[in-house]
Amino acid sequence: MSRVTGERVTTPERGFNPTYQRHVAAYARCAELLPADGLVLDVGAGTGHSAELLAPRESVAVDIDAGALRGQARATVVADMRALPFPDGHFAAAIAVQSIEHVPDPERAVAEIARVLKPGGVAVIVTPNRLTFARPDEIIDPYHHVELDADQVRALCAPPFADVELRGLFGSDRYRALVADEHRRVDALLRRDALRLRRFVPRRARQLLYDLLLARARSNPDPRAAAITPDDFRLADPPLEECLDVVAICRA
Repeated sequence: MSRVTGERVTTPERGFNPTYQRHVAAYARCAELLPADGLVLDVGAGTGHSAELLAPRESVAVDIDAGALRGQARATVVADMRALPFPDGHFAAAIAVQSIEHVPDPERAVAEIARVLKPGGVAVIVTPNRLTFARPDEIIDPYHHVELDADQVRALCAPPFADVELRGLFGSDRYRALVADEHRRVDALLRRDALRLRRFVPRRARQLLYDLLLARARSNPDPRAAAITPDDFRLADPPLEECLDVVAICRA
């Protein structure tokens, strides 16, 4: 049984099914935006739970955690996304699903993704929408260094790319009801810390506490959570204020 952590999605079990299916849906919808053939770089690939959705293209998984990459049925490379160990113009496409928010300087990761793409290549970058993820005015997830809205994602991606198109991943009413319940629990917890002393707790300590609270909150089976599938998510055009994830389609 994998350890419960807020750092990465590893299982649909133990109450994590909605988050897991959201990730799967992001890969499924965004794979349709990639070129039909050519080598694909999967940035921050984690356990590779949706690698088959990139097929029949050949893909290469990159993650900083060797343990997460272990056992995948494709080429894997342990590396920091801000210093990719590939030559310029090596890939036809790249995909990064909920990964760039895990580094403090995502502009370096985006620049590296652009560098390793062939001319005319496509990168699809998916990141949680700051306006709908937890609190819009504060980063609650201690594994996230940044959280961005659509305008900020465009500003981040525009410098190294020739063209940036934005879309959003939206959830069904039943998924949004689960998110609303979670937001109410977060708000109730944060009210206990009115002085926001949590700002002074070291990041690693906050991560351990976050994992503990996450495991406890999702320990009781919820039939509503178990019912969520990738079909509860759709890709749509702006306006994007209410989307779950901002999707940047970037052309080299």
